[in-house]
Amino acid sequence: MESDKRKRLALGLYLNYFVHGIGLIILAQNMQELGKLWGQPLAVVSYVISGVGIGRLAAYLLLGSLADRYGRKSFVYIGIGSYFVFFIGMLLVRDVTAAYVLAILAGIANSALDSGTYPVFLEMGKNNGASNILIKAFMSAGEFILPLGVSFIEVNNQWFGWSFIIAAMILVLNAIILLPVKFPEKNLAQEAEQQLFAHIPGWRRKSLAVLLSFYGYSSMALMILYTQWISLYAEQQLHFSNLQAHLLLSLYSVGSITGVIIVFLLLRKKVAETTLLISLNALSLISLLVINLTSSSLLVSIASLIFGMSAAGGIMQTGLNLFLKLFSKHKGLVTGVFFTFGSLASFSIPLITGWLSKVSIRTVVEFDIVIALMGLLFSIGIRIVLGSEMNLAQARKRIKLIDYLVVHLLEYRFKQVKTVGRIKFLNQQMILDEKQEEVVLNRISVQSSNKELTPYLQDVYRHIMKNSRTYEAEDVKKKKLTK
Repeated sequence: MESDKRKRLALGLYLNYFVHGIGLIILAQNMQELGKLWGQPLAVVSYVISGVGIGRLAAYLLLGSLADRYGRKSFVYIGIGSYFVFFIGMLLVRDVTAAYVLAILAGIANSALDSGTYPVFLEMGKNNGASNILIKAFMSAGEFILPLGVSFIEVNNQWFGWSFIIAAMILVLNAIILLPVKFPEKNLAQEAEQQLFAHIPGWRRKSLAVLLSFYGYSSMALMILYTQWISLYAEQQLHFSNLQAHLLLSLYSVGSITGVIIVFLLLRKKVAETTLLISLNALSLISLLVINLTSSSLLVSIASLIFGMSAAGGIMQTGLNLFLKLFSKHKGLVTGVFFTFGSLASFSIPLITGWLSKVSIRTVVEFDIVIALMGLLFSIGIRIVLGSEMNLAQARKRIKLIDYLVVHLLEYRFKQVKTVGRIKFLNQQMILDEKQEEVVLNRISVQSSNKELTPYLQDVYRHIMKNSRTYEAEDVKKKKLTK
């Protein structure tokens, strides 16, 4: 794609996720007003919010498969249209059942956007999937701005529905922005550096699919559990003030945005996804251990910031990027599978933690530690099963390091060659020593552990020795001229 078209497409896709970030929390932020509108208590409004998870869970696999078959753009527009109906519909309905249907539609909108968007960034052929990580940043921006907007509306005694209307207007504007933009061809063949994944044996591919699917569950569960319980844990177990307890969640959000930027830059620098998965999951585990083992407000605050950076800084999307590359011809389906497991976490974790909270709030946080350990083990398992497979950029990076070492070793070798040449000059010996060169070639044959490579190694050394003779001769010539 041309640069201008790519930028316009990326802007439109990111704006969708800015609105999606608003959509994730807009019902929770307006629970009292919606309760009054429907004539229902807060418990019923909370029940309506659960419909979003049901919609996601029901739609991901179907929409992901259809996106592979019919293209990405139509499903991005299904997501835009569904969210538009959700935002406007919530202001018009007076029946809880209808509101619940609209909440399910919001979940379907989320599924449609994911199925149409995540594959596109890889199919655009730029940044090696790093752009997918910025989706998380735009979601976080929407989640950050909406509470401020709701507070502004309340303080100024304005109609609560303006937050819904503005979100719907952004979607209309975005639909117009994306309308003339041509999306890249669906399931577009990946760059040569990504095609190395096609050589992974079938059993390893299946194992990786299972591990990455479970990683989709653990990475989502890790974030959901923390955001739901950390404030209550800080108040009841650590005896923090209300302000200090809620500050931890703010620090988590700041860490999340910071982590997105860091992960984005690291992926742009071609750092391997497996390296990020292992290191950031390890950091998440350490942060949770600090939170669980200390009551120092400073240490817990720092740990909350680091946890947000590592657990919510786009590491889930990094796992999805790797999944998409492994199954590059089924990106929509892979996206659906990955987020279906994430939706299962959204559904099951509140139930599990609700039961654990009857024991104690500390038990809930300890369960998050178990989830973090699972995520780390899944990451290590992915790296082990993936084995030595890597993309072209990573392979070239290793070769670059090897070349660096080889160059310095050759410099040292030529330094010794110079010494040998001067000794031969003083002893009036010939520069060419065929017998010695034959000894070198025989030694290479003995030392080589791969006999298929032996002829190539010997040929390399023939050229090295030829250049060594040339270097000796030039040095001898200079010595003669100085006499």
